[in-house]
Amino acid sequence: GAHTVLADEPGAGLHGPKLSPNGALVAVLRHTDGSYDHAFDDRLQLRELDERGGRTARELELGDVTPHEWVFSADGETLFVAGDLHGRGAVLAVDVASGAVVSSLATDASYSSLCPSPDGRYVYALRSRIDEAPTPVRLDTSLEHQSPRRLPTPAPTPELPGTLAELSVPGSDGKPVHAWLCLPPPHTHPAPLMLWIQGGPFSSFNSWSWRWNPWTAVARGYAVLMPDPALSTGYGLDWIQRAWPHRAGLVWQDLEAVLDVALQRPEFDARRTACLGASFGGYMTNWVAGHTDRFDAIVTHAGLWALDQQHTTTDGAQWKTGVFGTPEEHPDWYADNSPHNFIDKITTPMLIVHGNRDYRVPISEALRLWWDLARHHEGDPDSMPHRFLQLTGENHWVLSPGNAEIWYDTVLGFCDQHVRGLPFTPSGLL
Repeated sequence: GAHTVLADEPGAGLHGPKLSPNGALVAVLRHTDGSYDHAFDDRLQLRELDERGGRTARELELGDVTPHEWVFSADGETLFVAGDLHGRGAVLAVDVASGAVVSSLATDASYSSLCPSPDGRYVYALRSRIDEAPTPVRLDTSLEHQSPRRLPTPAPTPELPGTLAELSVPGSDGKPVHAWLCLPPPHTHPAPLMLWIQGGPFSSFNSWSWRWNPWTAVARGYAVLMPDPALSTGYGLDWIQRAWPHRAGLVWQDLEAVLDVALQRPEFDARRTACLGASFGGYMTNWVAGHTDRFDAIVTHAGLWALDQQHTTTDGAQWKTGVFGTPEEHPDWYADNSPHNFIDKITTPMLIVHGNRDYRVPISEALRLWWDLARHHEGDPDSMPHRFLQLTGENHWVLSPGNAEIWYDTVLGFCDQHVRGLPFTPSGLL
């Protein structure tokens, strides 16, 4: 049958189209990849399905909200948008006729799976926070900044072994960096502290995770610090541009500023610390290992090690090479930001974790890191403090229950050994 091309823009991608109930509009995210000098740009648009085939577009001004989900009301007069905002999240109501945000229904948590009621009075959603697993809730469309009504759920949040706090600390340029603190009970203080560096890097520590769950570490007696440094979402495009393109030193300045302030608190033992991260966080832990010896242990999961290698072997090679270019084009950037250039500075014990079926960050990154650590170790091989956990059946994430147990046991056991001086106890599944 006949079809109409709604949009075809060189250099731009259109994602997540949602058709209005009357078929007159489509809401879509317009994405441009950016360049070496300028960060990518995401803009939520309303496109009119007229005789020009949807080429008439209006961009919505959402402030600092990074949109992840959008849906029309039943009457088509309102577009509800959920996304990251300032270490939490938001649900916005946008007037379709004007394109203006008319209300912020909620700004207290991360929301997803938006489902407006047919009568327009409510929006049903899943609500998630660092200390709350996704829970069904009901938002009243006539209220702003509300505490939603919780609905019955077959999967309540497990009882937590500690409490949640938050920090806001001036970063490298004076702009506030938000962070969450997961704290063990007072009787365990002063507690050893873990710094967790998020993946992405275009993400935010603002919701529950079963894979990297800080409360497992809290139950073991650790405090967990979870900052949103430069490149995080929910703070506007300028927050991403300030460390673009992926400048590890600037991200580390934000992270270290938060860490230094946190370690002044009496609840923490500044002499016992660890640094952990996955994907981009794994890249950062690899880079940090070559730039400081302040940590007692470093855990790198699915981390990038040699950028000239990873940028051409990842399944996102077109994007990586398109933005970062080659070492010949940007030699200073590769020299400053590729962790492998600083192998001779690494003294902290490192645990490498990687899945063989990882195509985003191929297993070659971990293998090369392991060999570089081994060949720079002086002394008997049995005295080398570094360890390598290779999960042959996993990809970029650890998804199977058995491997998840091995992962937690190994990561926490490695930290116990080097941060707390306890004997390492391997998982019973190994």
